[in-house]
Amino acid sequence: MFFEGMTGIRLNMSHSGLRESKEMIQGFHQAARQAGVKPEFLIDMQGPEIRVGVLERPLKLTEGMPVLLMDPELAGRDMPALTIPLPRHVLPLLGIGDHILLDDGKLELSVTGLQPHAAATVIRGGLLKGHKSIKVAGKYITGPAITPQDRENIRLAKNYGVTALMQPFVTRGEELQEIREELRKNHAGHIRIFAKIENRQGMEQIPDILPYADVIVIARGDLGNDMPLWQLPAAQKKLAGICAKEKKPFLVVTEMLASMAESPVPTRAEVSDIFHSILDGASAVMVTNETAAGKYPVETIRYLKKTAEEAWAWKAMHHGLR
Repeated sequence: MFFEGMTGIRLNMSHSGLRESKEMIQGFHQAARQAGVKPEFLIDMQGPEIRVGVLERPLKLTEGMPVLLMDPELAGRDMPALTIPLPRHVLPLLGIGDHILLDDGKLELSVTGLQPHAAATVIRGGLLKGHKSIKVAGKYITGPAITPQDRENIRLAKNYGVTALMQPFVTRGEELQEIREELRKNHAGHIRIFAKIENRQGMEQIPDILPYADVIVIARGDLGNDMPLWQLPAAQKKLAGICAKEKKPFLVVTEMLASMAESPVPTRAEVSDIFHSILDGASAVMVTNETAAGKYPVETIRYLKKTAEEAWAWKAMHHGLR
């Protein structure tokens, strides 16, 4: 992937910590040296995002199936197999009729009962794995800006060669100030902060966020859960325009080449999406599942890089850029 043009990786701290990923990180740095690349190493913090708890094995959810929603400490204790562990503070905030979006909205549940345990029916099925994202439609539910595990990973970041951290669901500049202070306390003030804009609150507060972020991330997964999908392109355009005007670097992420998780060739719409994201001023584009779990990681990077090169060539030709 490095030889095909990859410039760095993102490691999701919601699934594993730096210490637990030591062997993989060493392999990453070794591969970068062999390819002659000085790589970016981004860690994506747990932050305030709420997620499904630990699952012993993936759950196959089908339309119309009833499921229980449980405190992680209770789920699995003499309970039916089809229980989904949710963060403890989320359960009291649920109401009958609420729609719960899981894994960036790939799966959807409707809450049908609250006593003695929260219950739901599957509206949109699929395979649910542990630690996947949760969004309760119409409700703004989060956790702390910095979790204990985040503090531990920040403490270790410098020693593992981290170059930047990605903070999820940023809605206030104050959150980034807290992260910045935590980095300074751990002699890692050189590490940049990438602010992920993942909901309407973040969009509305972008003027407050911009001064404290090194880079803005237009994170279309959860952002697309917070509005009708047909409004997402306009939201991306708006954020891109604001960043360009303020000369703030930004990334576009999520499903850039989603079909390549299973196919060696992308769709025409996907390469067009990459091309236009770069024309709008994106300083980088990122793939996730395509390379983390997809069948064609090398081919994915090849298409990503070559499409980006075409976009830069077009910009240079039409705008006099070099």
